[in-house]
Amino acid sequence: MPAARPAHFSVLAACLALATASAWAQTSQLPITPEQRRVADQVAAAGVPLSELAPNAPDQHIVKAGDTLWDISQIFLKSPWRWPELWGMNRDQIRNPHLIYPGQVLLLVKSGDRARLELAQGVGSGGAGGAVKLSPRMRIASLDASPIASIPLNLIQPFLTEAVVFDTDQLATAPRIVATEEGHVVLGQGGKAYARGDFGNNVDFRIFRTARELRDPTTKEILGYEAPYVGTAELTRAADTRPGPDGKPETIPATIKVNLARLEVGVGDRLAPAPARDLDRYMPHAPDQPVAGQIAAVYGEALNAGQNQIVVLNRGKRDKLERGHVLALWRDGERTVDKTGERVEPIKLPDERHGVLFVFEVYERVSYALIISVKDPVTVGDRFTQP
Repeated sequence: MPAARPAHFSVLAACLALATASAWAQTSQLPITPEQRRVADQVAAAGVPLSELAPNAPDQHIVKAGDTLWDISQIFLKSPWRWPELWGMNRDQIRNPHLIYPGQVLLLVKSGDRARLELAQGVGSGGAGGAVKLSPRMRIASLDASPIASIPLNLIQPFLTEAVVFDTDQLATAPRIVATEEGHVVLGQGGKAYARGDFGNNVDFRIFRTARELRDPTTKEILGYEAPYVGTAELTRAADTRPGPDGKPETIPATIKVNLARLEVGVGDRLAPAPARDLDRYMPHAPDQPVAGQIAAVYGEALNAGQNQIVVLNRGKRDKLERGHVLALWRDGERTVDKTGERVEPIKLPDERHGVLFVFEVYERVSYALIISVKDPVTVGDRFTQP
């Protein structure tokens, strides 16, 4: 995994450093070679350096209902997103991690200058080569049928249907609400509305307002169209055509029921099919190669963002960003003057890393990321890189 900064290498950066200098990871845009990937996988299988363990990392942990791999990693690691390394997973396994269940016992096994987590073999068996035995007072109930999640999904689930970007202004031709039930100017949850357009074979829809352009902070290129989320609706009766009083065909709009209303639903709002969500793919990992970009927008109406808020990045699939990528936030160093010398000179202070982003949705040219941690408010134009 790429370097966080010169003095803090993650596993992949350490591998790259074996073949090149550490500066390569910060300046080169060349792809990683198959040999570098092979070495990276070998190193990843060894676990994490002892220096990456949390100061009070325990020797073992019993998995509880409600735990996530991220939660458990916070117990053992300084940087919880590095849990795939702690498990010794290679690049493919990061996408298909070990299944961990409530009731299982995790052992922290140290070997030389590295450490990794393993599953205990059971009471009385020799976990970690027989060096660790569980207390006879410990009782482990039957394992829960559902494995624990990889990250705290509650941090991003509220945004999974709300944060939506269209690569083109396709909402302009999407089904639209043309009328509301009699006596209502706007609708809330449970309201009835009438819509026209091509519904396809879909029944469940999201409701949006007119989309706004998302532009790159530097180039001003249109990266996509973000549509303000209004709510959800279901199609309860299809559109129809029947003879009118004059014998000519008369259009009968489709009927929809508003199931959820974040905002008031009104005439002109647009409908888009609700997509299926694959929550199992949110596996935290660093990008395979150096990446750099800027915050293109703060989700919602706020001018800046803080921890657990959503930002839009000006990088997407075409830039090799993936769901689960962890990124570092950077604050530009202040421009000031040095008055201590013989003459006053303008200087720029070093850029400072001040936060962590977790990418949870990726489009062609933009991505949505959750601010996992941050020291200062995040604004449009702020930078991010690999961690």
